[in-house]
Amino acid sequence: MQIEIFKSKIHRVTVTEADLNYIGSITIDEDLLDAANMIEGEKVQIVNINNGERLETYIIKGLRGSGNVCLNGPAARRVAVGDVVIIISYATMEFEEAKSFKPTIVFPNPENNKIEG
Repeated sequence: MQIEIFKSKIHRVTVTEADLNYIGSITIDEDLLDAANMIEGEKVQIVNINNGERLETYIIKGLRGSGNVCLNGPAARRVAVGDVVIIISYATMEFEEAKSFKPTIVFPNPENNKIEG
């Protein structure tokens, strides 16, 4: 049996841009992606702490070291620049493997350019 479990999380990251006129997705600084064990194209859930919105999209790799977190396309209507969001990814694995799996959680500073804790 396979189950879907929590794989990675970027906890309380600040939205730096919202680009309505883009084709869709979320652009994330490559340093944050590496730290969180996430990759370009990966499906993620975005939870907006400021307004309670939840949405799913996929990742586009952003400029390394930029601190950029940009919601693109229709998702840009569900955030405002300065909102704090949680970015969560999930993985499907065998039940027994899932029992011992340890997710990756990162805590960026308010500027998204340093991982704290």
